[in-house]
Amino acid sequence: MSSLGIAFALLGAALAALLAGIGSAIGVGMAGEAAAGAITEEPGRFGKVLILQLLPGTQGIYGLLIAFITLTQIGIMGGSAEMSLAKGLLYFCACLPMGFVGLYSAIRQARASVASIGMFCKRPETFGKAIILPAMVETYAILALLISILSIFGIGGLNI
Repeated sequence: MSSLGIAFALLGAALAALLAGIGSAIGVGMAGEAAAGAITEEPGRFGKVLILQLLPGTQGIYGLLIAFITLTQIGIMGGSAEMSLAKGLLYFCACLPMGFVGLYSAIRQARASVASIGMFCKRPETFGKAIILPAMVETYAILALLISILSIFGIGGLNI
């Protein structure tokens, strides 16, 4: 058994949380700037533009979830924290989809949210459509979340 395996698994967990979290922080900030402008013009819009601002924040939550699942699976959060280098590298790779897709999709979702906030401000009756546009980007973050979860749990059963 190698401590290098644990190091790679931890690096994967950290990257999932960090990259997706960075994307969400950037995304929520971008959408927040647009939301502030919308609320300045019409304070009654706060509740609806807040929903549009928060959409890019989910990727950070997904990255954190992947990190927690990985830490649990590798024994850091209770259990024995030893594994082979090969298994550690597999955990590292399993965390990458959520990290990279989380980073990119949060920023792209923010751009869709900013556009949707503008659309809602010009035509308030389009709010339902305004939510759907950035929510479509969320689909890819969810797919990355699923592949990372399935990979992590699949690795746990391997005897390497």
